[in-house]
Amino acid sequence: MKIIKNIFKFIFLSSEVVILLMCICNAWVFGLTNGRTYTKISKIPPREVALVLGTSPRMRSGISNPYFTKRMDAAALLYHHGKIKTIIVSGEKSKGYDEPAAMKNYLIYQEGVPEHIIVEDPKGFNTYKSILRCKNTYKKKNVIIVSQGFHNLRALFFARNNSMNALGFDAQDVNKPESFYRNQSREILARVVAVVYFTLGISRD
Repeated sequence: MKIIKNIFKFIFLSSEVVILLMCICNAWVFGLTNGRTYTKISKIPPREVALVLGTSPRMRSGISNPYFTKRMDAAALLYHHGKIKTIIVSGEKSKGYDEPAAMKNYLIYQEGVPEHIIVEDPKGFNTYKSILRCKNTYKKKNVIIVSQGFHNLRALFFARNNSMNALGFDAQDVNKPESFYRNQSREILARVVAVVYFTLGISRD
């Protein structure tokens, strides 16, 4: 009986430690990015470049992905209001799949953005790589990161810890309760991973 009680005690204490760690990590991300994300185009200061983080242009059902289109809308808004001069579209490119090309085509043909200001980054396989390649490969540090708000916080955490003068412009979120809770839950865990990797100095490149 005592062994069972000790096991339950260990599980309870471990759970408390995990929850505390999650709270601390998320608080660090929020603290570091506080005041650096914007939802109104009139409020955001101009930067040299917009870095648009990739996502699939279509859902599994084949219909257009609203997260994708909202990010393109936000990037185009920055350009048409003179907030940026160049757009880097960063995402995954593999056989039969090309996020940067889809983003570029959408910006040109649906949003009226000139082709010559768009740069494709085909090796943005995850958020961290997109941030690092923006800085190291394209030599851009003064950037506006474009994604949905729940994603922008983690992206800004990476950027700020890599000495980038970055801001976030939040694309409109998708107003579905199931999407909201799924995305928020996933990001809470992803922020913990981001903080742990940074703290331990583990490269994800």
